[in-house]
Amino acid sequence: MSAMRYITIVMSAVLACACNKLLVVENSSNQNLADFDMTWDIVATRYPYLDWKQINWDSLRAVYRPRAEAARGDEFYVVLHDLLGELKDGHVYYQTEGGGQVYPYFPTPRTHRDRGTYSPYVVRTYFERELRITPGGVFEYELLPGNIGYVWISSFESEGFNTGFAEVLEYLRNTDGLIIDDRNGSGGSLQSTMYSVGRFLTSSIDTIQVYDAAGQALDWPSYVPVGPFQYTRPVVIIINGCAYSARENFADRMKSLPNVTVIGDTTGGGSAGQNSTGYYAGKHVLPSGKMINIPKFDLRRLDGLPWETIGVPPDIRVPQTAQDIKRGQDIQLEYAIGLLE
Repeated sequence: MSAMRYITIVMSAVLACACNKLLVVENSSNQNLADFDMTWDIVATRYPYLDWKQINWDSLRAVYRPRAEAARGDEFYVVLHDLLGELKDGHVYYQTEGGGQVYPYFPTPRTHRDRGTYSPYVVRTYFERELRITPGGVFEYELLPGNIGYVWISSFESEGFNTGFAEVLEYLRNTDGLIIDDRNGSGGSLQSTMYSVGRFLTSSIDTIQVYDAAGQALDWPSYVPVGPFQYTRPVVIIINGCAYSARENFADRMKSLPNVTVIGDTTGGGSAGQNSTGYYAGKHVLPSGKMINIPKFDLRRLDGLPWETIGVPPDIRVPQTAQDIKRGQDIQLEYAIGLLE
């Protein structure tokens, strides 16, 4: 079946590095067991990484169901938080009544490590003029000395993405090389990654492999050239542990191109995806009205492995620390510039 129209990867390093405050109100009905059972069943039958992560979901039912039964009112949120946290998935969240989305799991240690290893203010010191910004702030871009183009992508969300990226590439069209900064932004949709990768292709490349929890392969079209022209000069992509979800898919696909080099450090590791509607939709309303989000798709790297938990490694590892940033130095950006000079 085709998942192209709706499949999205919704988590991001921005959500990984800052979460909403928990806001709860008094529960008007005691439907905790019904909420628990529905949550447990959805994960047991539809979540694709129980085996990959070696999670014994059956044994967890015996631990958490008595807690759900004993919980009163909003005490159930603690049970739900702990239960969903067992999945160790940065795409999993629940919605509180009157509050925002709460993510029980902060992505991998690589995300913790790299939160302070990137600064847009330090990046700006390498330019002779202010960076240009597309409407909505999705892209920041400008020329570096030596006729090197630079663009930071803040989000791979689909709305307005194609128009903004086309604007960036038109401005940087005649550069001798291009740096794409894929660090510390939000994730987004596979449709946006397909468009962005397509702007660098001269021929189609293999489709992304997508499976559901039952191991059924889902159809997905090949990545193909798109846009009025393709950028074929040397490209360097910078990644780190705060690159998550759709950002990782973009870097993995671009790594297969002969003119692209990926540098930096291994990404955060969040490959779960979902549809926005239908059987594979991630969002579910529980009997009490609470909402949970459980991704349904297992997305794979070009080598056939999920990037869930393990991330996407760079071609060249260039570690960077918070101390480098405090000194006003972006070692990864300097390395990228050096590759293109």
